[in-house]
Amino acid sequence: MARDTSKLRYAETHEWVDAGDDGVATIGISAFAIEQLNDLVYMDLPEVGKDVAVGDEIGEVESVKAVSPLYSPVSGQVVEVHTELPDNLDNLKEDPYEFGWIIKIKMTDASEVEKLMDHAAYEKQCSEAG
Repeated sequence: MARDTSKLRYAETHEWVDAGDDGVATIGISAFAIEQLNDLVYMDLPEVGKDVAVGDEIGEVESVKAVSPLYSPVSGQVVEVHTELPDNLDNLKEDPYEFGWIIKIKMTDASEVEKLMDHAAYEKQCSEAG
């Protein structure tokens, strides 16, 4: 089943969050961010078990244009890392919301998700950024 992007929440730094009813948030980067980065060549991901807070750097993505940090949009513990992703960055560009999930975090405060932008606000931010 395809992830409904209209139901995701988004950070200003272009990470998306799909908060599950089980308190686990699936996190990735948006199609807009991938398009801006262009040709991805490398991705560094955190270790399972790492504790993170909102705004903590959780890895980085490198393109031929730039190196961009990835930030955690929620607080909690990394419970799963998409280990196939760094070796399949072309697939990330093709499918950023299904195949392209990066990590899963067991949230310590699920209400943090509500502080993130909804789809409409995120689309507005992207259109203003060009």
